[in-house]
Amino acid sequence: MSAAMHRTVPPLVIGPHRIWPPVILAPMSGVTNRTMRALYKPFGLGLTVTEFVSSCALQYGSRRTMEMIDQHGLEKPVSTQLWGDDPKVMARAAKLVRECGADIVDINFGCPAPKVTKTQGGSACLKDVERCEAIMRAVVRAVDCPVTMKMRLGWTEDNLVYIDVAKRAQLVGVQAVTLHARTARQFYKGNANWDHIARLKRSVDIPVIGNGDLTDPYLAIERMRRSGVDGIMLGRATLGNPWLISQIVDLLEGQQARPLPSHAERLSFAVVHYRAMVAEWGEKRAVPQMRKHLALYLHGMPGAAMLRERIMRIERASDALELLHATIERLRGERLAA
Repeated sequence: MSAAMHRTVPPLVIGPHRIWPPVILAPMSGVTNRTMRALYKPFGLGLTVTEFVSSCALQYGSRRTMEMIDQHGLEKPVSTQLWGDDPKVMARAAKLVRECGADIVDINFGCPAPKVTKTQGGSACLKDVERCEAIMRAVVRAVDCPVTMKMRLGWTEDNLVYIDVAKRAQLVGVQAVTLHARTARQFYKGNANWDHIARLKRSVDIPVIGNGDLTDPYLAIERMRRSGVDGIMLGRATLGNPWLISQIVDLLEGQQARPLPSHAERLSFAVVHYRAMVAEWGEKRAVPQMRKHLALYLHGMPGAAMLRERIMRIERASDALELLHATIERLRGERLAA
């Protein structure tokens, strides 16, 4: 029997793309660069999304901005996510990222960060559903690839607009919608309310992707089943733990979820991640970025607090790698002695 016959859900279809597994890496600022996307793709991601990029910044073509939409080619298909509040500027940005290799253009109506919302971008767009519709229509008309959209429930708890915006998205030709089941005002506090995601799935005919609090593989599958979504998007829960992706994919393929790796194996992958970042971005940029990643790879390990404190003070990649290798050897020794 083929592997496909064991699948518990069908592929996610967005335009010409049949995405299997229907598991997507969320766009995360300062995190989901081409290096991380390429490293995480083999864990089973069906689709990866770039860092969210300012449509205004793309007009100026700065090196840093263009790096944010750059691809390895290893992580395809790739969706490029744009944010902004001006339909014409968003349309021009969409054309540019499509020319630079985006397989899908995603519109950001979800980010609650002040640096985005203070210019009425991201989730602040949800305060004006007419503007949301104008942006979506302009972007759909601008490109020859699928356009998708990610949003929150609304700006505040007393003005939930997600169904209205999703119906407008469907009307203008957006081909899939991702819902993070919190309001903008909630940021990441409280619990994501998956009842809203289920309600959205019943309200539109285009694919719906669920996002929020998918920290456990069995919980992720249960929420997929109960809500009826076409796919799920994983974000912060994968940081330091890309094995969560593999566990979810195992369950989607009708298999038992593989066990999590040992602490030593986790740190061995952290070494691979660290070396790749240094090779691609240089020591000056990689070392500060990898501090937060290493802190997460260390989660739950013996002596993690002390190790995190040391890593936060390290300025040279060679010193960090030396510490990691020494920790791996110690962990392996302790496991043999147990």
